[in-house]
Amino acid sequence: MAATRPQGRVASAIVWAAAGLGALVLLGSLSLWFHYGTTVFFEMIAAGISACF
Repeated sequence: MAATRPQGRVASAIVWAAAGLGALVLLGSLSLWFHYGTTVFFEMIAAGISACF
């Protein structure tokens, strides 16, 4: 059982890092939304998506 313990810690660290990254993305999106307004925010998202494709 001792061999599975470090794997659990690594998995937990990955999950926490992903949750933190998701929270930062959400916070960034909300700050852009409130700073630029909804119309400009959606235009920036649409322009980014069209630039990718």
